[in-house]
Amino acid sequence: MVNMIKKLRIKFVIINMSIVTIMLCVMFGLVFHFTKANLEQESINMMQNIAGRPFQLVIPNELGKDVRLPYFMIQIGIRGEMIARGGGYYDLSNDEFLDDLVAVIYSSPKNSGIIRDYNLRYYRVDSPRGHYLVFADITSELATLDNLMKTSFIIGGLSFLMFLAVSIQLSKWAVQPVDLAWKEQKQFVADASHELKTPLTVIMTNVELAQSQEFDDQNKQRFLSNILTMSRQMQVLIERMLELAKVDSSDSKMKSDMVDFSKLVSDAVLPFEPVFFEKGLTLIAQIDENIEVEGEESELCQLLDVLLDNAHKYSKEVGTTWISLKKHGRGRCLLTVANEGESISPEEVKNIFKRFYRGDQARCRTGSFGLGLSIAEAIVTRHRGKIWLESSDGINRFHVELPDKQ
Repeated sequence: MVNMIKKLRIKFVIINMSIVTIMLCVMFGLVFHFTKANLEQESINMMQNIAGRPFQLVIPNELGKDVRLPYFMIQIGIRGEMIARGGGYYDLSNDEFLDDLVAVIYSSPKNSGIIRDYNLRYYRVDSPRGHYLVFADITSELATLDNLMKTSFIIGGLSFLMFLAVSIQLSKWAVQPVDLAWKEQKQFVADASHELKTPLTVIMTNVELAQSQEFDDQNKQRFLSNILTMSRQMQVLIERMLELAKVDSSDSKMKSDMVDFSKLVSDAVLPFEPVFFEKGLTLIAQIDENIEVEGEESELCQLLDVLLDNAHKYSKEVGTTWISLKKHGRGRCLLTVANEGESISPEEVKNIFKRFYRGDQARCRTGSFGLGLSIAEAIVTRHRGKIWLESSDGINRFHVELPDKQ
């Protein structure tokens, strides 16, 4: 299981980092693309602006805000002869250099393009008097794109490492429920095995004694009685475990109906009144009318049985138990089962809803398996509510808050 959790973490990190990598590549790719397109468009706009007023002696800034120097221009006649040249930012006395440029331009079907060997962008304008060729230096443009790419790699690398560290931490958090569920399952199996081991040992011992010829019929009858008692104890434990598995199962769909919770609580109290009376305990009920909740009636009855049985078992002698149901804020109701009894420590309050938890010897003496309150918590959770315990001044109060019909 440890290896499985480790694999889950690795898988989580791989998936997360794959998404992050794709997002970073797309983001930086778009930035690079639009920056390149913008620089190229600015350069072309400048060249079109220059081509519109060829060889005019004007102040550079008057050519327009799109002009970016350096640039130069060549005019080619109808017969292919070079008529004029100008620009002032290049040495235009080298005819071989200019002829190479002109040859490259006329070999291309496009009116604009890039001459990589010289880091120049050209723009050709055809007119009845010949052709105007505008050249712009793109060295700064290429340097800008190169720096942008380097910056993108640095930022992308740092971002990748940062997201990797975050993903590793998030993977711990993401698999924590799985790890917790596995630990709870292991603990549950261990506790269930422990609970079943004792009655099985008693049953096996009594069977061996009952088969022995050394004991008379009366003793053998006592052995059989012990076997029956332990068998019933095992039956109760197994039934509780099945109940817990049922309410805990995500595949088990709850039959959701509107339940008259006020009547349900009142009906649940009635069979417990003689039980409390026989033990010398007082049971006081204060139930508001017309409180309805949405849920499964059988599970809500089971919840009430668990809470009332718990109060009955752990009340002090001649103690009092109170059960109340009332509205609690907007769209909520509050069920409280309180009894006079031994105070519960904060540590027990934190653990009392855990499976097979029995905080004191009193729980062992009552024959409790420590599953009742776990079942109650699972039922409340299925009904979108919450349950908690408060213990103070010798009174233990179990509170259940559920959404009700407004």
